[in-house]
Amino acid sequence: MSEPTDTIALLHALEPTVETNLNRHLATAKEWFPHEYVPWSAGRDFNGIMGGEEWSPEQSQLPELARTSLIVNLLTEDNLPSYHYEIATTFGRDGAWGTWVHRWTAEEGRHGTAIRDYLTTTRAVDPVALERARMTHMEAGFANQQPGVLPSISYVSFQELATRVSHRNTGHVSGDPVCDQLLAKVAADENLHMLFYRNLLGAALELAPNGTMRAITDVVKSFQMPGHGIEGFGRKAVQIAMGGIYDLRIHHDEVLTPILRQLKVLDRTGLSGEGEKARDELAEFLAGLDAQATRFEEKRAAVQARKAARE
Repeated sequence: MSEPTDTIALLHALEPTVETNLNRHLATAKEWFPHEYVPWSAGRDFNGIMGGEEWSPEQSQLPELARTSLIVNLLTEDNLPSYHYEIATTFGRDGAWGTWVHRWTAEEGRHGTAIRDYLTTTRAVDPVALERARMTHMEAGFANQQPGVLPSISYVSFQELATRVSHRNTGHVSGDPVCDQLLAKVAADENLHMLFYRNLLGAALELAPNGTMRAITDVVKSFQMPGHGIEGFGRKAVQIAMGGIYDLRIHHDEVLTPILRQLKVLDRTGLSGEGEKARDELAEFLAGLDAQATRFEEKRAAVQARKAARE
């Protein structure tokens, strides 16, 4: 039997899986409220029409690494309107697909609210610079670099897990129990989103193994975090990687490998020539990425050793 390739056929064939996992998600997801994770008593008026105190760097109690990562994560969350547009356009707004799209958007919406309230109330970041960065980033928007049902499902499967790991590790390095608890809640949402998409990706592999294998390979080889368009992202990403929040080793070991292993992607049989070619490309890329991750770890260790020797 030939694989479905056009969008309508793929969406229709996958909808039962969407409905099953939507029901599982709704039964599993736990309600939480952003306002409960913000230390409002620490807040005070800023300058401007309130006549309060102007922000200055010494007011922040967060380590620079945590502050950088929180800003990147928040600006990434801020682009939710573009993400919603992309998945609503790809998956549609009818039936189980549409219900999921809107539920996902609603859950993601509270992440930006909670993180911004925390950062502003604790004076952890310059609110003027943050707002200007938000405007710049959102004006650029976000566009799916590999449109289509199968590439989109592949991308969000890895991206949701990557986001979960980034939030959770940021909480750990913050040194603030409140921040850690807040980001644990955000990460829990992201993990449930990953499970939804990963299960959907597994169904796509059964339905269209060759097309899905190609989509997975292309996405893994070209993967970028959704916030890659943030101004100064490259510099910030290096800082985040050097700090161990998210680096090549984490990307390989904690994001790509668990999903690929769970779905037995590299062990798939019954593929056509194109599917086998894509699987071989994927295996080769992963080996190269593993080697890159090792070299980065060695360089980071050397840098840290030199820094420790100077102190």
